[in-house]
Formats: sequence, C-alpha cells, structure tokens
Amino acid sequence: MRDLSSLARKITISLFTGQSLVSAALIAVSTVAAIVGMELSGNAVWVGLPGATIKLANAGGAYLWGSVWDRIGRRGAISLGLITGTLGAGLTIVGIQAGSFLLFLSGLAALGVAQAAMQLGRFAAAEVHPPLERGRAISNVVIAGTVGAIVGPLMIAPSGQWAMGQGLNELSGPFAGALILFGLATLASYIGLRPDPLELGEEISRRYPEREEYNGTARPILDLVRLPSVSVAIAAMVLGTVVMVMLMGMTSLYMKNNQYALADISVVFSAHTFGMFALSIVSGRLADRWGRGVVILSGASVLVLAAVLAPLSQGVLPLAMALFLLGLGWNFCFVGGSALLADQLSQSERARTQGFNDSLIGLFSAASTFGSGLIFAASGYLAVSLVSGVVALACFGITAWWLLDGGRSWPGRQLFHPIKEA
Repeated sequence: MRDLSSLARKITISLFTGQSLVSAALIAVSTVAAIVGMELSGNAVWVGLPGATIKLANAGGAYLWGSVWDRIGRRGAISLGLITGTLGAGLTIVGIQAGSFLLFLSGLAALGVAQAAMQLGRFAAAEVHPPLERGRAISNVVIAGTVGAIVGPLMIAPSGQWAMGQGLNELSGPFAGALILFGLATLASYIGLRPDPLELGEEISRRYPEREEYNGTARPILDLVRLPSVSVAIAAMVLGTVVMVMLMGMTSLYMKNNQYALADISVVFSAHTFGMFALSIVSGRLADRWGRGVVILSGASVLVLAAVLAPLSQGVLPLAMALFLLGLGWNFCFVGGSALLADQLSQSERARTQGFNDSLIGLFSAASTFGSGLIFAASGYLAVSLVSGVVALACFGITAWWLLDGGRSWPGRQLFHPIKEA
C-alpha cells in the first residue's frame, strides 16, 4: 500500500513551487503591462486593455482546462498550460520589440490561459488529501502568492537593466524574466506531479468515500449549481473577488489623485498583498477546524469592514490597514469557498465544475475592473467603496442564510453530511 501522505506532500510542494514562480512572473508583468500598452497603442484609452486581456483569457482558459482536466490528467494540463505561458511571454517580447500592440496582447492572452491552469492546481492539492485536510491543502498552494508578491516587484528593475544591456527595450525585461520563471514552473510541474494527482485523487476517493457516485455518471453543472452548498461556494469566491478587484483597482488612483507619494502607495499595496496571501495557512486550518461556512462568513464580514474603512482612512497607515483587511477578507472567502466546492463534488464532477467556477471568477473580475473605473470616474472613491460594501453584504447574507439552513456542520461538526444534499 502506497504512503498517500508523503505522495500528497510531494505533489503539494510541487504545486506550491509552480504557483510561486507563476505568481512572481505575473505580478512583474502586470506591473508594467499598462505602461507597455500606452507606449504601443499611443492612446490612453487602451491603457486598461492589457490587464483586461489577461483576465478574460484567464476566464476562457479556466473553462478550457476544466474540460480537459480529466482527459489528459492534472500533470498534463498544468504542464501544457505552463508551456503556453512560456510561449506567451516570448510573444510579448516580440510584440514589444516590433512595436506591435496586437502581438503584445496575444502574448498576454497566452499568459492568462497559463495562469488559469496553474490556479486550478489548488483543487489538485485538495483532491490528493483526505476531506478534513482539504482546507489547509488549498491554503498551502494559495500562500505561494506571498512569494510572488515579494519577488515579482523586485525583479522589475534588474530585468529591465539586463534587457537594455542586451540592446532590448527596457520594458522587455520583466517579460524575459517571466519567460524564465514559466519555464522553471513547467519543469517543476512536469517532474513533481508524479503520480498524477488525478490518479492519487481516485485512490483517496476510494479510501474516504463521501457521497454516492450516481452510478458513475457526473451530474450536469446546472444541476450542481442549484445545490445550496455549491452556490454558496461559488458565490463566496466570485463576490469576494469582485469586492477586492473593485476597491483595490481604484485605490492607487485615489491615492495618486490625493497627492500620496509613490512610496506611500507601495506601502499600502504591500499590506494588501500580505493580507491576500501570507495568512492563507491560517484560513486553511480554520476552514478545516471551524467549517467552510464560518470562514466564508468571517471573510465577508472583514470585506464589509474594509469597504467602510477605506474611504474614511486619510493617513497612509489607516489606509494600509483597510487594504490589508481587504486582502484578508478575500483570502478567507477564496480558501473557504474553494474547500467547500471541493467537498461537494464527486471525482467525476470536479474537473468541469472547478473550471466553470474559475471561469466565472475571471469573467466577473474583468467586468469589475472595467465597472469600478466607470464608477470612480462618475462618482469617486466613496461610491466604489459603497458598491463594494453592498457586494460584500450580499456575500455575507447568502452565506448566513446557508449556515442557518444547516450548512454550518461541515466539516468540524458532523451534524450534517454534504453527501445528503442532492
């Protein structure tokens, strides 16, 4: 009999490594993408298009990888996705050097598709662990974003200097760095994801049976999303992301308009990224101990608090605290929602449903990025905060209703078993 615990640990380490490398690459790329977009297009109207391209490609990519997740395995899908990202990074460099905005956007789209494959890795970590360890397994992958938040910004200046030394455009540097990081992530995933998490997940499902398998037939996605637990899980991740994207996206512009120094903006966003990722290990363990719903409800409450505090915070430190809470609330909703969704699905249902979920997150994220800009232009930062707060309250209300209806028992209190909800 195989030691499933050590194999699960090996796979999680591989996923953590890949996520760290990809996160660093994408944060570096996203930091300069708008600047490159302005230079190549020559029109400020298109400055937001690079970021929107990554998000929309991420949404489409999530659905794509979810569709082939079972056919080619987790290792094959993630590795193929990362190869796509490596090629995409190369295409962005070609676009920058050729002065082609279209080539540049095409490369960014490939990066978004690759990001979607790596993001699904959190579910691969969940499926190779027993049910009561899924929360911490997911958090152990999500926390890799902390590495990216630190390494990504630090690589921008040196990579730009290297590019100039090679006779390239300075802005090509971060994309060259991304090419290398995506290549390393590909190797880490291809070598480290053995045995395939799909194979190991099937063995875990046999050892820890949770639900009827419906005679081996996977339920349609529309049937699944009608289940309260699935709806709450998806709503937690989607609405939590909407709140974060809206408020985070406009905070830097709000600070710039109010004459904050760049160093102050950096402090605020460092606090935000710390809240997003660094405490993932806490949220994952709380999700396993207290239950998924309690963690989601806590996250929604923190998001409401962040939305209230952000427009009232005039100093750098109070604003940094508000943005830290924004990241922390998102993290609790994201980790708790991911664990709850994994709980509700049989082995044959996970790939398509999880891909559908991440596709929704990407679509709503792109729409929120665009919408928050319109709200800010029309009514200012306070209006963005109010809308964000309303969305956070909706997340709180949906989760509270579900908990009051009996969902609070999983997994810490075995009063209710999610298998029975069908």
